[in-house]
Amino acid sequence: MPARRFALAFLMLFTLLAGCGGRDDPQAALEAAVQQLQDNLEAKDNGAVLALLHPQFSAQQQLDRDWARRTMALLFLRHQQVRVLALSKNSYLDPTYGEKGHTEAQVALTGAAGLIPDSAGHFAVKLEWWREDGEWRLARLGWD
Repeated sequence: MPARRFALAFLMLFTLLAGCGGRDDPQAALEAAVQQLQDNLEAKDNGAVLALLHPQFSAQQQLDRDWARRTMALLFLRHQQVRVLALSKNSYLDPTYGEKGHTEAQVALTGAAGLIPDSAGHFAVKLEWWREDGEWRLARLGWD
C-alpha cells in the first residue's frame, strides 16, 4: 500500500538518531535536533515534530508540511506505539554552506497497536537541515 509505505518512510526519516550538544557547537546542535525529532516522533507529538520543520519543508521534492501533518496524524492514530531504530547514521555540516546540515541514515521503523509490532520497514533516508537564528529546522526529506 503506497500510502502506508510513505507514512512509514516519513516516520523513519524523522526518527533517525542520537546525539546531544549545545547551541555553541553547530555539529552537536544538529545531532541534538535529529534526536529531538526522533523523540518527538516516538512520543507521537505532532506539534513538536511540526515545530522542527522549516516553513519551506518538502519531502521527496513534492510533499509539503500539510502532508507531514496529515501523515503523522494517520500513523499516530493507527499505531499506539512508534519506534525508530537507526541502524547507521551520519550527520555532518555542509562544507560550503555553514547554515546547512545533512543526515544520512539506515532506519528501521515499527508501529504497534500493542506490545508486538504489526508493521515494520527499512529505509535509507536523507535529511537536509537549515539553521536559522541558531536553530536547526528540517527543510528537505528523501528516502529510498
